[in-house]
Amino acid sequence: MRQLTALDAQFLHAESATTAAHVAGLAILDPACSSLGAVTRECLVGLLRDRLHLAPALRLRLATVPFGLDRPYWTEDPDLDVSGHVHEVTLAGPGDDAQLAEKVARIHERHLDRDRPLWEMHLIHGLTGGRVALYAKVHHCAIDGVSGAELLAALLDLTPEPRAVERPAPEPRTTAPGLAGMLAGAVARTVLQPARTLYSLGRMAAELDTMPLTSALPGARQVAAATRLIAGRETEPPEAPMLTAPRTPFNGPIGAERRFSYGSIPLADVKRVARSAGASVNDVVMTLCASALRAWLREHDALPDRPLIAAVPVAVRTASAREVVGNQISVMVTPIPTDLACPRERLRVMAGTMLSAKRRFAGAPTAWLGELSSMLPSAVTALATSAVFRLASIVLPPINLIVSNVPGPQLPLYLCGARVLAYHPMSVLTDVSGGVNITCFSYDGSLDFGILSCPDRVADVWRLMGHLREAMDELMEQVEPPPAGRIAPVERPAPAREMASV
Repeated sequence: MRQLTALDAQFLHAESATTAAHVAGLAILDPACSSLGAVTRECLVGLLRDRLHLAPALRLRLATVPFGLDRPYWTEDPDLDVSGHVHEVTLAGPGDDAQLAEKVARIHERHLDRDRPLWEMHLIHGLTGGRVALYAKVHHCAIDGVSGAELLAALLDLTPEPRAVERPAPEPRTTAPGLAGMLAGAVARTVLQPARTLYSLGRMAAELDTMPLTSALPGARQVAAATRLIAGRETEPPEAPMLTAPRTPFNGPIGAERRFSYGSIPLADVKRVARSAGASVNDVVMTLCASALRAWLREHDALPDRPLIAAVPVAVRTASAREVVGNQISVMVTPIPTDLACPRERLRVMAGTMLSAKRRFAGAPTAWLGELSSMLPSAVTALATSAVFRLASIVLPPINLIVSNVPGPQLPLYLCGARVLAYHPMSVLTDVSGGVNITCFSYDGSLDFGILSCPDRVADVWRLMGHLREAMDELMEQVEPPPAGRIAPVERPAPAREMASV
């Protein structure tokens, strides 16, 4: 028996007519090396059937508690037919990037059917150069960055020839309790909810000045310091920067439509810039995003005179929880220097800001997001979340956007015999997190970006992708070339490693 955590359920509660809370990815495939010379729906369905046991999130559906009195449970779908989740379409032409992005945006807008396992795949033919695309989406209540990457890895191979996967011995099915069990659990949790809330408040009080969002509340530092004093704790966290999000066109209530753009940047260039500045790859990624956002805001005469505030998801999944369906994530909230005109200074400040944010994050409880989600009864959060998100977007947006960087394997991978050329991630837009989301995935020598927007907030989303490339060129101009006669080091693919959110 597996019940959704409070954080998992929050992704369900966040859904509304204008918010679809699934995460997705767009894989660009080259079928030239496939034995069939093509990627077919039949081949993909067969692959899913062979490896479904490696992806528990694809086998489970929701079992809801009557009247929403408690969080739903996971239960295996005994009638699951993966072919009903796999769709196929052919672009009419010309099959270019803009047309593919438009088709993917339309699919991404649509909510998943909660009466079935919460995933879909769409095989898209008709791309230029004989390429094929695979768009796959899974509800965020079932996966986070790490488990999503592992789900993807279960379907991929190291060679064009698919590997043989041994089926394990049958295990007991995951089932939800009956109606009586659900109601009994709901009553017990309702009775214990006040104690649970007080417990969470007590755990969080000493960390109010280290956690994102709460650290900006009036008196947070004084309350936290007093609590630590009473508890006999003498260490003080690093000073928190101002985390008040300025007003931008990104923020405010969003609509139901989506726009999508995507593109890639050489990872070797990013690493070269990072080395020259004594920064990390992620510092450079954050700087690229800050530069692109600054350029877009300047074009629209909407650049604030202080930094934007970005939320950066962080994986806290442990090795022992690899098979657990659901989310084990936290969030860092940090300023990004969109107010600085000099690209070199932006990178310097971004590196220092991220270092400070990591130090503060290390001192904060990793489960604060889950604690916050569990402070109110499920029935209340189910009814109130969407309304609270929309109100917050109007009155005081806590952040301007979400930026996520997911490291992946630095070697080529294959799906149904076709080489994966690129993988562009897509995430969630909500009223409270803003009308634009930037996510990137490092794969086989490239940083593959996916930018999702609400056209009510950012209609020209391809401009942001263009500004990202311009920002990379700008930083490369700041890097000194190797001395004459000396050959620059060649970036070699790193060994395959576990894919995890930064």
